[in-house]
Amino acid sequence: SFQPKMISQLHTFLVVFTFLLPSLTDGFTTINTSNKNWKLQVKSSTDDAPLLTNQGLLKRDRYVATNRFAVRSKKGPKFEKRWATRKSRLAELDGFKYFHLMRRVSLNDDGTSSYDEGDSKNGSNMGNYVSYTIWEKKSDFSAWRKGDAFKEAHGGTSISAFVSTMISSLRVLKGAPKPAFYDGLLHQSVVPESIPEAVDGWRNVEADGVNKLPEECFVACNQFFVTSSNAKDFENRWAKRESKLKECNGFIAFTMLKRDYGAKGHGIVEFDENTEPTYVSSTIWENREAFEKWRTGNAFKQAHGEKSPSDKLADEKEKARPPQPLWSRPPIPVFYEGVLV
Repeated sequence: SFQPKMISQLHTFLVVFTFLLPSLTDGFTTINTSNKNWKLQVKSSTDDAPLLTNQGLLKRDRYVATNRFAVRSKKGPKFEKRWATRKSRLAELDGFKYFHLMRRVSLNDDGTSSYDEGDSKNGSNMGNYVSYTIWEKKSDFSAWRKGDAFKEAHGGTSISAFVSTMISSLRVLKGAPKPAFYDGLLHQSVVPESIPEAVDGWRNVEADGVNKLPEECFVACNQFFVTSSNAKDFENRWAKRESKLKECNGFIAFTMLKRDYGAKGHGIVEFDENTEPTYVSSTIWENREAFEKWRTGNAFKQAHGEKSPSDKLADEKEKARPPQPLWSRPPIPVFYEGVLV
């Protein structure tokens, strides 16, 4: 039996997912799933398009959809199993580029990582797990969300399946998930030598609900709180910086995520740039070891402004002033282990 608080949370889930889920009686958007040649490519969707918008901001290279979850204490393995065993054909859909589920971690001095569960009392548990999907275009994401593939993945093929999914969610989640959508800027990636096996568009991974799934990638993020008045200068600074990420062993992909303020759908609250980051740098590595080698190497120093002796001398002669921060508060680094790549 459910306590009153549990019933209230079930109501919240029903409202959120009913809004996300188009009516079961509506017509489905047709999606071509016959193309199984879904390998990730380096080529950008904007190779032939102007670099900047009419407002002088960077054009979108990709569209990135995330969902932030507050997984209950010690329920992480069960949550991962739900994802591993869900019905999905994501990898077969037009415009799909990349997916992983990531669990937040703290970095230990000995080179290991520990799951950062957070605390439900202060709300820091929100985002201890995040789903992360890269799409070629925003329209590709919209077609998926309105189509039958979305319904299948979220238990919405029937009312009974939908309710069962919601009740199951209550047992592992503390409150409803919080979606966040982004324009992917300055995207760069390498073509993988191999791609994990997928069966009918989804990973074939064994999960027992007791042990965590093995780490398949490491994700380093930096959250930036940039006001709209500084957005142009912030993007310009990143566009001009020297990046040698592709030369680093273990590098997979980089995207500067710009929050899509215009995204619609239930669960998307009015955005407050003072409490949520407006930009997030997201770098995917094969493992933490690759990330640490980059962070302690020359590529990191060059990308973060450490100059050669000759450049430093030239700056002194010109009496150059250091660039002023473009954000309202210091950036916040956040790290994750990725599974189900």
